Amino acid sequence: MVNRHRLAVLAVLVAVSVLAGGGAPSRAVEPIRIGFSDQLTGSQAPNGRGVLLGIKIWQEEINAKGGLLGRPVVLDYYDDQSNPALGPSIYTKLMDLDKVDLLYSVGTYIGSTIMPIVIRHNMVLFSSFALEVNAKYHYDRYFQTLPYGPHGRDAISRGFFEAAMTAKPRPRTVALVGSDTEFSHTALVGARGNAQRLGLKIVYDRTYPPATVDFDPIVRVIKEANPDLVFLASYTQDSVGMIRAANEIGLNPKVFGGAVIGLPFTAVKALLGPMLNGLLGFEVYVHEPTMNFPGIDAFLQKYQVRAKAEGVDLLGYYSPVMSYATFQVIAQAVEATHSLDQAKIAAYAHKATFKTIMGDIRFGPDGEWVEPRVLTVQYRHVHAGDPQQFTKPGVQVILWPPAYKSGDLLYPYDSVRK
Repeated sequence: MVNRHRLAVLAVLVAVSVLAGGGAPSRAVEPIRIGFSDQLTGSQAPNGRGVLLGIKIWQEEINAKGGLLGRPVVLDYYDDQSNPALGPSIYTKLMDLDKVDLLYSVGTYIGSTIMPIVIRHNMVLFSSFALEVNAKYHYDRYFQTLPYGPHGRDAISRGFFEAAMTAKPRPRTVALVGSDTEFSHTALVGARGNAQRLGLKIVYDRTYPPATVDFDPIVRVIKEANPDLVFLASYTQDSVGMIRAANEIGLNPKVFGGAVIGLPFTAVKALLGPMLNGLLGFEVYVHEPTMNFPGIDAFLQKYQVRAKAEGVDLLGYYSPVMSYATFQVIAQAVEATHSLDQAKIAAYAHKATFKTIMGDIRFGPDGEWVEPRVLTVQYRHVHAGDPQQFTKPGVQVILWPPAYKSGDLLYPYDSVRK
């Protein structure tokens, strides 16, 4: 049985009109309940706990202003233990027993398991960190706030390939490798498409079991294939394993990196240290001059004061900024419609431009960003033992998309990492 966590909120009291000849007692306003599952334990807990702190900060701020529609906001959430099999039962309980007013979900693995039951309940689902969950449903009440855009499988790898193809001489071959998971398979499909579009020959294309711990044999085979580019689609544990193996064995393509989950987490950055140098990764926010959005610094300052004590990501550049921005979207949709009516909220979300700490967000027909904005960055000048170095411009240089670019690709990988 998963543990339920409910945040206490001081109820807002409403004055009741005094009738002639007597008075009626005041009563507490019914709160607005937002329900979700989160990865508080298990393999994805570093991401999930950061998500939760971002949401808590939003909740505290919104309730300090009087709540939504004059009602306090309560969060009803359960630990899904990083286990997608728990998703359907958790969300069924949230909707049927807890009677939540609004829904939120975190991640591809949970989103893909709960969509059928959410659709049956005709609920709006606000989501983050979910790659192409709505691609086969086309559900018009689904909204996803990570900036993959309408073609997520393409967007997650496009920046890597666009940046890599600026190397001279022009790359001709690529190796594709990733874990045997839904996210990685989707990312690799997009990578194949980008490779073919650019005329690259694929010389290696394989997945490995999620429980893999020895990556040396994989890296040795890739090195033997001698590709110009190596694209990796991985989760946190295998991201670390593959990067370590590449450094130990001396993998030497022109460009190495890809859809490498884990790199946005400060603890992983600090763990890898100089091994990051030259690598291309994806991020949603880095502290470069081209990403100075209104409100972002104020949120990060508040978050970082609390992060160490709460045992979460120290900087908050990945999951906390996105979860906070998602709840900004939820609040603006509710306030604009003056309602919790699911149809009205969905209709508004499809036409609105939302102002968030991650910039303006607009949703297309499938509930993804109208324009993708997945960042491809190159890590440079990274040294050991200093998480604060990642707050400085020039350490995580944005190569793609062009509107946010803060530098050009340095290559080859082998020389940059040294």
